[in-house]
Amino acid sequence: MGFEDNSVHTRMLPPLPERMRPASIEDYVGQKHLVGPGAVIRQMMESGSLRSFILWGPPGVGKTTLAKIIASTMNLEFYTLSAVSAGVKEVREVIDKARSESIFSTANPPVLFIDEIHRFSKSQQDALLGAVEEGIVTLIGATTENPSFEVITPLLSRCQVFVLKPLVKEDLEILLNRTVTQDVLLKTRRFDIRETAALYRYSGGDARKLLNILDLIVSTYRSDETVVIDDRTVTSRLNEHLSVYDKGGEMHYDIISAFIKSIRGSDPNAAVYWLAHMLNGGEDPLFIARRLCILASEDIGLANPNAMLLANACFQTVHNIGMPEARIPLSETAIYLASSPKSNSAYLAVDKAMALARDTQDAPVPLYLRNAPTGLMEELGYSDGYKYAHDYPGHWTDLEFMPESLSGTVLYEPADNRREEEMKARLSKMWKKYYGE
Repeated sequence: MGFEDNSVHTRMLPPLPERMRPASIEDYVGQKHLVGPGAVIRQMMESGSLRSFILWGPPGVGKTTLAKIIASTMNLEFYTLSAVSAGVKEVREVIDKARSESIFSTANPPVLFIDEIHRFSKSQQDALLGAVEEGIVTLIGATTENPSFEVITPLLSRCQVFVLKPLVKEDLEILLNRTVTQDVLLKTRRFDIRETAALYRYSGGDARKLLNILDLIVSTYRSDETVVIDDRTVTSRLNEHLSVYDKGGEMHYDIISAFIKSIRGSDPNAAVYWLAHMLNGGEDPLFIARRLCILASEDIGLANPNAMLLANACFQTVHNIGMPEARIPLSETAIYLASSPKSNSAYLAVDKAMALARDTQDAPVPLYLRNAPTGLMEELGYSDGYKYAHDYPGHWTDLEFMPESLSGTVLYEPADNRREEEMKARLSKMWKKYYGE
């Protein structure tokens, strides 16, 4: 077969990721904590008792595939909606169809799969709620965003949330070997797989991205040539065909990473560039705004507490006005955060504190810090010895507030910026034993 004939034949087939989509749970790669022997989703399938749930994880880890396998294995009707294109009307139409068909069936309700459920508005989610409560449909939602932020509480309370993980090296190896030996086209080609480090690194634990990269590399060879897979080839081919690789937003997580790191690195020009890249690619502006809120706390923090206020105001504004006007507050906020002084002291302090609290769960609250609402508690010494700070000069008095066993522990270390230097100066006057002069 010549190169041109192969190209024509290729155009007649579905894309490689679709051709390699597994049809059974045995062929499903990854997520053993959910679908392995004895795991929760496997148990639901084997027991024949399916409950509504939401699959939360990064792109390309098998959310849609898993939903289809579950419905197919359990012989359930499968309806699918995309939150990007479906409105309340489409949601109600599917529910009405499922309700009419359930009249003539005693089997489990059909599966309603909603991709990118985090993009559903409150009214769309409200339209779903009754059908889920009544058991007209079993909802399986898929999202790349934390559902607790975007899914309404009544709906979320009726769904379990299962977290899917990026594929690990062993998973990617299985997928690669299966593809080159079983795909209807690739099994006719010769492969020389010398190195896979770059291939797996660019894939980032994303099966779809792995297969798209592989498909791209194969397309750069004639049908009679041996396809060489090594780190140099993968890198050079991707650099030469970046626009193809990025088609459909495959570099979503790479670009948001560059955006965040540009702001953290105090480069407003790069921040606005990557912001524009995302907006031109159709990225959800609320996704960007949420990331700005996180960054304002994690990377700027106490160096400029106003950053968090502005980021939160940006999120509310973007939510209210939408695109294309939302690009302006996003740009304003990105530039402000990039130009702001930086500190991760609060982020480090709370992580250190959470680790310490886990390790010292039995450390008792000192009696003088406990309330004494009853006479018995007063007799036992509750609240005895507590000093009310406002009764002392400067509204402060030397009192140990940590458990006795943790006395002297320092969790917050002020960073070297003007605002925290002022905070440290005040703390050092009160807590010389912790913060010095």
